[in-house]
Amino acid sequence: MTHLPPPQFIFYGFRMSSIITNNAAIAALQSLRSVNASLSGTQQHVSTGLRIEKASDNAAYWAIATTMRSDSKALSAVQDALGLSGAVLDTTYTAIASSIDLMSEVKAKLVAAYEDGVDKTKINEDLTQLKQQLQSTSDSASFNGQNWLSWNTGADSADKSIPAYFIRNSDGTVRVGTVSYPINTPAPRTSTDVQYFVDNGGSGEYGILSTEAFAVEVGSAKNYVMLKGATAPATAVDIAIDNSTTDDELDDMLATVEGMTKQMTAVASTIGSLSKGVEMSMDFAHDLSDSVDSGVGRLVDADMEDESSKLTAQQTQQQLAIQSLSIANSAPQNLLSLFRN
Repeated sequence: MTHLPPPQFIFYGFRMSSIITNNAAIAALQSLRSVNASLSGTQQHVSTGLRIEKASDNAAYWAIATTMRSDSKALSAVQDALGLSGAVLDTTYTAIASSIDLMSEVKAKLVAAYEDGVDKTKINEDLTQLKQQLQSTSDSASFNGQNWLSWNTGADSADKSIPAYFIRNSDGTVRVGTVSYPINTPAPRTSTDVQYFVDNGGSGEYGILSTEAFAVEVGSAKNYVMLKGATAPATAVDIAIDNSTTDDELDDMLATVEGMTKQMTAVASTIGSLSKGVEMSMDFAHDLSDSVDSGVGRLVDADMEDESSKLTAQQTQQQLAIQSLSIANSAPQNLLSLFRN
């Protein structure tokens, strides 16, 4: 009997099939998890509009964006403060313009008093009404409790300060810049030092309409003032006329009123310039805030066109991964069919 040699088994590289460990399903599941993770991130970008939402997304860019957002809020606060200051300045300027018009009426009345035979007591009644209107105008020039024309207490005499800009220094510190409007200079004062119109409770020498400085400047024989308050110096003389008022006295009154009007015009010019500066600062703060927001957006905002393309591709990849997993999971069932025959 002839004996055949034992068979020679040659193993070729292949992966055996198993119903215990489904390697194909494991691979498909890993792929599906990866696709789902990417899809979830893309959906988050689409829903929030942000590419970098938290520090774990990109710590450096997130830190920069967070700091700049804080600066943007500070700029917004500066804009609000400038808006408030602008409202105060607008109110002040409106009152100044009205007061200058009233002073023109006062000068017209004084000029009319030069006419021979005119009843000066009647003119003085008009002057009294104009002075009351000047007082009322100055007292009404108030916005948010601030009145730059009427001095009532020592606290009012402090120079005014307006926030104008916000700065972040290279070392990270921040500060708010201001512009100042001087109300009074230390005594002795001249007519050009005075910024208030009315003194309602001080020493009687601060307001343009109540200071004697203008009469002194023109060399008047009397220290004429337009509004003589209860606390005014004894040397102050109220501008008032009657039928005994001389032309020389009218000359001094008219010159004093002219000096007051000139200073009121100077104050109006200063307020107008300050108001224009505030307006320009507001525009700059607004533009700067927009630039900061735009810069932050470049760092952290999602590119919606790119994210849309990714979303479509990843949804397709997810469907394919699910189908692959379904095919891999059906493999053990196919193996069982080998044992049914």
